[in-house]
Amino acid sequence: MNDLPNPMLPLSPVSLPRGSLHRQGASEGAAHTALGGNGVEVVWARHLDEVRQAQRLRYEVFVTEMGARLKSPIEGHDIDIFDDFCEHLLVRDSGTGQVIGTYRVLTPEQARRAGSTYSDTEFDLTRLRDLRPRMVELGRSCVHAQYRHGGVIMALWGALADFMVRNQLDTMVGCASIPMLHNGLVCGNAAASIWRKLRATNLASMEYQVFPRLALPVERLDASLDIEPPALIKGYLRLGARVLGAPAWDPDFNTADLPMLMRLVDLPLRYRRHFLGDGDVCMVR
Repeated sequence: MNDLPNPMLPLSPVSLPRGSLHRQGASEGAAHTALGGNGVEVVWARHLDEVRQAQRLRYEVFVTEMGARLKSPIEGHDIDIFDDFCEHLLVRDSGTGQVIGTYRVLTPEQARRAGSTYSDTEFDLTRLRDLRPRMVELGRSCVHAQYRHGGVIMALWGALADFMVRNQLDTMVGCASIPMLHNGLVCGNAAASIWRKLRATNLASMEYQVFPRLALPVERLDASLDIEPPALIKGYLRLGARVLGAPAWDPDFNTADLPMLMRLVDLPLRYRRHFLGDGDVCMVR
């Protein structure tokens, strides 16, 4: 196995918060839970071959399943310039060892080393500058088609919440994708309709609003469709996330991307108790 070339933010060995998915005495960076009798393991990638497993899953979901057109230095892998700077969170089927879900996390220090976040390539994030010292970027989230139920996502979110608290981080940002394929046709009407609804109910305050670099032309689309946001976006909204502005168009992934921001302090009480063990969130000021 090849060790990752970049230094990684330590996954601290201090006592874990009550209610996290980690078990006392478990190996550093690992967490375990059970889904309907089938065990899953949540781990942070430690070696390059583990990152490659996540990249192969991403390729399967984004390219083979969703039709993204991506350039990659390794066939059958979704790889971009940010991967070497990111932490990679994996969910494995503990019976088979197969990676069935993944997130990548770009920490503030690594974002400085990379020169930007992925979200910076899609949006002007100037208004978030005061949040950056404690802000991580979440990206490339996906789950294998045979495991798409709430338990896998909850396992990922539990590990992310633990990571944030232990490393004194409080803000998450990322691009949440809406497929451009609707009723068998490639168009932006679904994304425009979802944006219309969320703008009225979940838009962040002006001080945090951002602007797309390649805007989806929502003014020229039918925004009257009665359509629900994708499940992942609905999950973020339940956790207290806010939409930061109008969607960008990502031609490579053939998606409309909504900029979203979530802060631990905004977690509803029941989710604080679930992920953090109580109703209190210690914020760094």
